[in-house]
Parts: sequence; C-alpha cells; structure tokens
Amino acid sequence: MQISISVRHGHVSEPTRAMIREKLEKLARLYDRLSAVIATIDLDHRDQPLVDLNASAKKHEFVAVGEGENLLAAVDEAVDRMEQQLRRYKEKVKNRRRGAGHRTSTNQGEHANEV
Repeated sequence: MQISISVRHGHVSEPTRAMIREKLEKLARLYDRLSAVIATIDLDHRDQPLVDLNASAKKHEFVAVGEGENLLAAVDEAVDRMEQQLRRYKEKVKNRRRGAGHRTSTNQGEHANEV
C-alpha cells in the first residue's frame, strides 16, 4: 500500500510524519485491498488543522475528513472515520457474498415451525 502525506500552508516534522504514516499503515489491517492512502494536511488555521484522507481500493474510493485542536487529534479523527467506512464496506461485501438465498432459507424455516 502506498502512503502519501502532503502539507499545505506549513511544514510537519519528520517524527510527526512517521507517527501519521504509522497510523495510516494500520488501515491496511481492516481492508487488505487498499492500494493507496493520500493524506492532505491543511495548516491554514494553526489552531484547528484539517486532515483529508483519500483511500483507493480496487473499485472504490473512501474519503474522510478530520478537524481537531491539534494535528494529531485531527489525524485521529480522520483515521477513525476512515476505519468506520472500511468496516461498513467490508461488512457490506461480506453480506453480499452470502447471497439472498442464505437469508431466505433461514426465514422460511422459522415460519414453517409457526404454522
């Protein structure tokens, strides 16, 4: 998975970039088909930085935005939102694989016992 971190209106130190990269690498554990994650950090308002995450999978794009009192809080918020999206999408794909027949057969068995 490729990780790109860009900064607008300021500079972020290498240790901070390393911490952000470490948090973004954990996203691959949730959904292993991610091909790239792009983090854009906007330091236009120093008191409330904005972090924009774009993650690319095979046929899907995920976007999450975080805003906080400091840079790491904004990154944490954006990563949390991205994790939620990835979990929801993974669950949706997993349910789709089970198919409608799986749900229909269990429901018919319940109604057959009631009659």
